[in-house]
Amino acid sequence: MNNYQYVSRKQLSPVKQNLIQIINSVQDDLRKDFTFRYDFVGSVKRNMVTYDVGTNIGYDFDVDIQVNDDECKFSAKEIKTKIRLALDKVAFHYGYDNAEDSTRVLTIKVKDKKNSKILHNCDFAIVNDYTDDNGNECQEYIRLNKKQRTYTWEEQPQGFYLLEEKAEWIKDCGYWKKVRDLYLDKKNHNSDQHKHSRSIYAETIHEICQKYGYYD
Repeated sequence: MNNYQYVSRKQLSPVKQNLIQIINSVQDDLRKDFTFRYDFVGSVKRNMVTYDVGTNIGYDFDVDIQVNDDECKFSAKEIKTKIRLALDKVAFHYGYDNAEDSTRVLTIKVKDKKNSKILHNCDFAIVNDYTDDNGNECQEYIRLNKKQRTYTWEEQPQGFYLLEEKAEWIKDCGYWKKVRDLYLDKKNHNSDQHKHSRSIYAETIHEICQKYGYYD
């Protein structure tokens, strides 16, 4: 059994402030090319950041970066590369390694190399929020195809929107504490090392909705 616990806002606050300073520096560095806004999302926004005190993997932050490039001057590859290089210029001042470029995000990590531990990390997704022809709120993100080393704008899967809709229903009905309790229990009983926290969160939301009568 795992030993996950929730990280308090007080614990997260100084790390979050450092990340904001890093992001602001990246904004300043890239202003000549494009501007962007950012939002802390995922477990930080939900106040559900966890860490397992018995492992060498710390907690993580998730940030959406929305680039203002309405004239499409830059390709998906150029945007992600520029942001990665700008992160590398400043993040090391705060103890982070160079950004790692993965399929959906850029990741920076603070490591305790002496004890082979990751203290915490931050994933940056580059997204574009827009309204489609039917008036629906949509989002696309920059995706790296590792085999071809190509970068493309991809639509979020339908489940992305349904999950948010279900979570809002749960909050409106006053069941959010049940989500927090079940999510932590699931993380502590999870034996699949390849199952990501977002999958466990989605399972939690689905189970609470089923139990309390949510209908699509």
